[in-house]
Amino acid sequence: MADDSTPPRPRVLVERHLPTPPAVRGSASLYLTEAARQGITPERKMLFIGQEPANEHVAAALRVETGAAVIARRKQFWADGVPVRIATSYFRLDVGEDTRLDGEGFVLPTLQAAIEDLGHTFGHAVEALTARPATPREADLLEIPGEWVVQILRVSISTDDVPVHALETICAASRHVFPIGQPDGTDQF
Repeated sequence: MADDSTPPRPRVLVERHLPTPPAVRGSASLYLTEAARQGITPERKMLFIGQEPANEHVAAALRVETGAAVIARRKQFWADGVPVRIATSYFRLDVGEDTRLDGEGFVLPTLQAAIEDLGHTFGHAVEALTARPATPREADLLEIPGEWVVQILRVSISTDDVPVHALETICAASRHVFPIGQPDGTDQF
């Protein structure tokens, strides 16, 4: 039974721009940069760094077999003390094993710089957006029992046609809005 003397958690609505503007994507932290622009007090915590089997959609994105080992870097984000996102960066072993990409802590100055330091040049990216019910673990971490999430899978492909980074962001759907813009900044409807 809930304690009625506890005030309800304040509602938070954060923006996740699609496509991600290049200046934000290249910043030290996409989320910290977005939060600062929105006047939100951000927090982030690393949840897991290590190898795990690739699920079907991550395997397809990275062009590896389902169940193949990939490097995962999973973190959680809060806005004004409210959990809003879980983001996992995935790397093929031939891209990131025994590099800064599978090391402890946050990669500084950025993941993008670390990828470039390994000799990969960014070619293009594809972002896929899916709405679905939260898994039990997502619902627990985001404190959204019975709610839906929005899953964004962004795959960065090198100029050599190698998928070097898959970023899966799980957003609490009720706590996000997704402004859509044209890559060149000129919206047309």
